[in-house]
Amino acid sequence: MTKEQALEILKEFTKTESLLKHAYAVAASMKFYAEKFGEDVEKWECTGLLHDFDYEMFPDNHPQKGKEILEQKGVEPDIIRAIQGHADYTGVSRDTLMEKTLFAVDELSGFVMAAAYVRPEKINGMEVKSVKKKLKDKAFAAKISREDIAKGIAEMNIDQDEHIKNVIDALTKVAADLGIA
Repeated sequence: MTKEQALEILKEFTKTESLLKHAYAVAASMKFYAEKFGEDVEKWECTGLLHDFDYEMFPDNHPQKGKEILEQKGVEPDIIRAIQGHADYTGVSRDTLMEKTLFAVDELSGFVMAAAYVRPEKINGMEVKSVKKKLKDKAFAAKISREDIAKGIAEMNIDQDEHIKNVIDALTKVAADLGIA
């Protein structure tokens, strides 16, 4: 799977700007961690791009419908498994580093983007402490699961501050594309 193939699938099924930007944000976070861990950067980035590709068309059957589509398109089983594992209700465990990382960056990438949108300077100069303060405000970005963020950090066995900083750094690299520069 190449990034170009993943983008083609993503854009075939996802039309809304906000969901596309979420996919790009998660892909950037996955790429950051793949580089950090010495993993297959393109594979991890593709996993991030595709993790919610079926959500817009099949919200009640996500990511199960996506699994069928990706299998038909010949996407590697480890990418499909990671995507299945990012939704607890599928019952697919997160065993590999890629699976754990996708779950850990999904909600947090969305949260950091939301926090950047409301700042005058957007993501520029964003600090970990400001993200943590927003996490405590249950009314802010209320649909983002703080429980899943905490669970992802625990599963990765990473320090919360380090993980938040990593996601901020990852999204800063693509801030202009995400509209948070």
